[in-house]
Amino acid sequence: MYLSRFLSIHALWVTVSSVMQPYPLVWGHYDVCKTQIYTEEGKVWDYMACQPESTDMTKYLKVKLDPPDITCGDPPESFCAMGNPYMCNNECDASTPELAHPPELMFDFEGRHPSTFWQSATWKEYPKPLQVNITLSWSKTIELTDNIVITFESGRPDQMILEKSLDYGRTWQPYQYYATDCLDAFHMDPKSVKDLSQHTVLEIICTEEYSTGYTTNSKIIHFEIKDRFAFFAGPRLRNMASLYGQLDTTKKLRDFFTVTDLRIRLLRPAVGEIFVDELHLARYFYAISDIKVRGRCKCNLHATVCVYDNSKLTCECEHNTTGPDCGKCKKNYQGRPWSPGSYLPIPKGTANTCIPSISSIGNSPKFNRIWPNISSLEVSNPKQVAPKLALSTVSSVQVANHKRANVCDNELLHCQNGGTCHNNLRCLCPAAYTGIFCEKLRCEEAGSCGSDSGQAAPPQCSPALLLLTALLGTASPLAF
Repeated sequence: MYLSRFLSIHALWVTVSSVMQPYPLVWGHYDVCKTQIYTEEGKVWDYMACQPESTDMTKYLKVKLDPPDITCGDPPESFCAMGNPYMCNNECDASTPELAHPPELMFDFEGRHPSTFWQSATWKEYPKPLQVNITLSWSKTIELTDNIVITFESGRPDQMILEKSLDYGRTWQPYQYYATDCLDAFHMDPKSVKDLSQHTVLEIICTEEYSTGYTTNSKIIHFEIKDRFAFFAGPRLRNMASLYGQLDTTKKLRDFFTVTDLRIRLLRPAVGEIFVDELHLARYFYAISDIKVRGRCKCNLHATVCVYDNSKLTCECEHNTTGPDCGKCKKNYQGRPWSPGSYLPIPKGTANTCIPSISSIGNSPKFNRIWPNISSLEVSNPKQVAPKLALSTVSSVQVANHKRANVCDNELLHCQNGGTCHNNLRCLCPAAYTGIFCEKLRCEEAGSCGSDSGQAAPPQCSPALLLLTALLGTASPLAF
C-alpha cells in the first residue's frame, strides 16, 4: 500500500514539475546526439544537436599571475587583519603551509574554516600602483552558462577590469569594468545590468555595485551571465526557446558568452577612504578565497562528452566530425562543407552531420546512408517560394534563400564531381559532366557511354537528392 501511494505521489510530482518548468525539464540540455528509430527501411540513426552538460570549469583551468612574484610570503611579511585594518600582526610566509597563500587556494573547496585564500603582497611600494593580472586559461573554447563569481577575502578592489579572450590570450577585450567611481577611474557613466535591454545586452558597462571597501557582506563580485540570458528567456529562464533561437541566429551574442581565457585585472586595492594611509600600507592588498566559473566545452553541438586528458579538454565528437571543438568533418566525410549544429527546430535541433565524400559513395545503397535522419525540408524565408516537403530519408535542414530558392550553396545543395557553385544560381560543371548538380555524364545524354567510351556510368542518385532536384526545378527554373 505504501509503495503504491509513493509511486502515485512521485508520478504526480513529475507531472506538476514538468508543467511548472516545461523548458528546463523537457528539453534544452541537448544531451543525446543520436537515437535509433524504425522506418520502412528498417532501423536507422536519427541524429540531433547535442552538447555537454554545464559543469564547474575551474577544475580544468591553469592560473597565471603577473607579476609572477606578487604572491605574499617570499619574503615573509605582516599584514593587517581583514575586519580591523589597524591590527597588523598577521603573517604571510610561503615556507609555512599554515601561513602560505598560493594561487591554487582561489579554487579549492571552501567548506573549511578558517577559509583558505590567495593573497598578494601588501602595498609597501606606494605610490607605485599595486596591480595584478590573474589569467585563467582552459586551452579550449568554453561557453559560459552561469554567473562568474569572485569572492574576496580582503575588501573588494576600488578598480578592476574583467577581460576575455577568444584566441587563447593573443588578444583581449573587456567584459566589465568595476570601480568605486566609474567616471573618475574609466571615464564611463556607472550602470548595472538592469539598465540594459535585449538591444544593448552586449554593451560593456562600468558598475559601482561591487566596489565597496571594508563593509559587511561586501566580499563578492559578479559578472552576470544569467541576467543577460533573462532578456531573452524571461526572469526565471523559463522561455529557453527564445534564448536558444537568439544564440542560434546571432553570432555576436553566441561569441559574447564564449571564451578561451579570462583575465582579472586588479588595478587598485580597497582603500575605504579618499586618501591612502601611508603610515599603514600593510592594510592594502588583494586576497581572493574563491572563483566560480560554470560552463561547458564548446563542441559546436556535435558532442555530449568533453574529456580531460593530459591537462587538455577535448570534445568526443559525433556526427562524423572531428577536432578539439568538433570543428571539421572527418576524412572521407566531406561531401558538403562542415557546419555547426543548430538548436532549431525545438526540441531536438538539427545535427548538420558531415556526409560521405562524393568519391567514397560508390553506389545507391551507400549514398542513401548519408541521409539517415532527414525528416523535413523547409525554406527558411518567410516569403518561401516552395511548400514544405516531407522526405522519409532526409533530416531536418533549412534551405536559406532570398527571392527564390538557391540552386546550389555551400551547405546542403552541393555541386558534385568537381563542380563549383556560381552565385547560388548554377553549378559550373567539368567538361565531362552536366545536370543541375553536375550529377550526370554528358556522354550519357548522347547515349555514347559505352564500354569503349572510356567513361564509367555515374553513381545513382538517392531518392532524397532526386526530390531536392525536383523541388529546385519547380521553385526556381533556370536555363542551363
